[in-house]
Amino acid sequence: MGKEKKPDQIVFDEESQTYNASLLPYSSGVGAPKITTPDVTSWKQNNINKVNHEIKSQFDQLKAQYEAMVKKYEDNQLVYGAKFSFEPIVGETYHLYKGRKDNIPFLSVISPEECHWEFMGTYRLSSEKLWEEVNS
Repeated sequence: MGKEKKPDQIVFDEESQTYNASLLPYSSGVGAPKITTPDVTSWKQNNINKVNHEIKSQFDQLKAQYEAMVKKYEDNQLVYGAKFSFEPIVGETYHLYKGRKDNIPFLSVISPEECHWEFMGTYRLSSEKLWEEVNS
């Protein structure tokens, strides 16, 4: 015995053998409005742009922090590697000069205005024993 074909406008569930038009979450009549999916392309693009901007901003901040940390490391390597025959005092300012004979930097309390040595920078010793460059 062949299956009986139902008309297109009839909603019949083959598995349960019931008419289920009233149970569907959407309208099934021929006069029902067309089902369309919303276009979310512009929403996605706007949010992708916002997220990309936020991530780039965070990356730039991290990059700046990294570069500042590398600079601090290099400054400390330079000053701690310099010659000096005194114990630096926390909070005091010292000047770094290039050695005349051996090019090894040396630390001094003499300011660049008071001498003719090749000036390399001014540094202050912090309470954490880190040398911080002082911009004059």
